[in-house]
Amino acid sequence: MEIHKKLVTDEHLQPVAVQIDYEDWLKIEQALALKQTPKVSDLNSYRGVLRLMEEPLEYQNRIRDEWS
Repeated sequence: MEIHKKLVTDEHLQPVAVQIDYEDWLKIEQALALKQTPKVSDLNSYRGVLRLMEEPLEYQNRIRDEWS
């Protein structure tokens, strides 16, 4: 895929951004959408996977007490 791009530079001629044509951007978005992995929506499948040594809220409070 050929992408026509324009380099944007600062006052020291250092590159800071790239501009591309909108049509090229649409092609890139489409290509990226094909490669995305599906998101997990059911977290219940992970229930019981971790074996904790203490209750999470007690751990959180203990760690936060160490900050002060």
